Amino acid sequence: MLFNSLDFAIFLPTVFFLYWFVLNKNIEKQNILILIASYFLYGWWDWRFLSLILFRTLVDYSIGIFLAKEERIKQRKFLLYTSLIVNLGLLGFFKYYNFFIDNFIEAFSFFGASFNLTTLKIILPVGISFYTFQTLSYTIDVYKKNLEPAKSFISFATFVSFFPQLVAGPIERASNLLPQFYKKRIFKKEIAYDGLRQILWGLFKKIVIADQCAEYANLIFNNSDDYSGSTLFLGALFFTFQIYGDFSGYSDIAIGVSRLFGFNLMQNFAFPYFSRDIAEFWRRWHISLSTWFRDYLYIPLGGSRGGTWMKVRNTFIIFLVSGFWHGANWTFVVWGALNALYFLPLLLLKKNRQNIGVIAEDSYLPTIHEFLNMLFTFLLTVFAWIFFRSNNVKHAWDIIQEIFTSSIFNIPQVLPLILFVFILFFLFVEWSGRRNQYGIEKFMLHKSTWLRWGFYMFLVFCIIANINNEQDFIYFQF
Repeated sequence: MLFNSLDFAIFLPTVFFLYWFVLNKNIEKQNILILIASYFLYGWWDWRFLSLILFRTLVDYSIGIFLAKEERIKQRKFLLYTSLIVNLGLLGFFKYYNFFIDNFIEAFSFFGASFNLTTLKIILPVGISFYTFQTLSYTIDVYKKNLEPAKSFISFATFVSFFPQLVAGPIERASNLLPQFYKKRIFKKEIAYDGLRQILWGLFKKIVIADQCAEYANLIFNNSDDYSGSTLFLGALFFTFQIYGDFSGYSDIAIGVSRLFGFNLMQNFAFPYFSRDIAEFWRRWHISLSTWFRDYLYIPLGGSRGGTWMKVRNTFIIFLVSGFWHGANWTFVVWGALNALYFLPLLLLKKNRQNIGVIAEDSYLPTIHEFLNMLFTFLLTVFAWIFFRSNNVKHAWDIIQEIFTSSIFNIPQVLPLILFVFILFFLFVEWSGRRNQYGIEKFMLHKSTWLRWGFYMFLVFCIIANINNEQDFIYFQF
């Protein structure tokens, strides 16, 4: 069941009504309702994998209880390693088994050896990368004694499977989301309205921007041999806006839906395409994953505290793991390595935190220097996305070679003018709201009622007019 489907448009109000108007006075029953709704929503995709979520929930809940009672270091480490092995082992099997088998056979065939290993027809459970990291944050924090174990199995199971962000994040820390299931939620009209606005903007980004960009990005990437360098570059631009509109759109909807039920999720995107360097970009892109890797991998490895070699090593580890997290393909590894190369000069020159605030914070337009930095960072990102989107490394390299030929100056063979208008409108709204949590949080909010509602109706009209069919969210595959 997709956020952008008629099924969800029926599902959400039904759960909302039961939650606030039938079970409003009972926290435990509200949690049970959310748990049932979450399992129902996930089972809508494939009911067979409900057992996998339940198994992971039972394992980590039990380990949390044992950790609370155990003070011996060896036993505590054993419990932690058990959680790591179970969670990462299942993730590795479902997501990377065929990748490693294929590459193992290929590597040894180079030396003349042959193996009779076969790949399996494995179905990747939707959202497995997201809820794996979410449950690991719980076990690790309980192990470090930064978090008390869950007070009830229902609360913990609901935290693991919370339906707004189950399949594509944000990857919530247990320390932030889990305690919210213990507290009485009070319905506040202004928070609900804000949630609806964020849902509306998320749907616009998904349906009007991402899905329309996807149509042309797929056309160009899937037929790359037929197009000139200028058209291929345009395809990379379309994918750049597709992946941002799609993923940040999902996050906006997830956060907005959560607010309807009285929960606060972390901001997952902070207008990353307005970044002035690649370090700022990674502070603003997929924040929940970036901070997860920072806190649970980068800092334990030593972070940037050691010498030059340690800084280089840790930077490459964090970006390569991030790339590999996205999928079992060398294109993601190259994408991660490329971003590490972008990031390293800033780190080594101690300029990785020179752009902390919002661009043009005290003015409407950026300075020329800020604009050029933003444009350069954006182009670096577009270049890296070519690897992310391509079928394989050779495919990406062929596209890049064609882009850097004289055909880059040809008139593009694909020119969807109406889509360019939508993208410009989208950038205008995002730029106007760059100081806020999402694009239209305060956009038109202090204008007249007619003007404000006219803007909302325009967004609704654009969404309805561009609904061709239900398109999966791109990060479901990760």
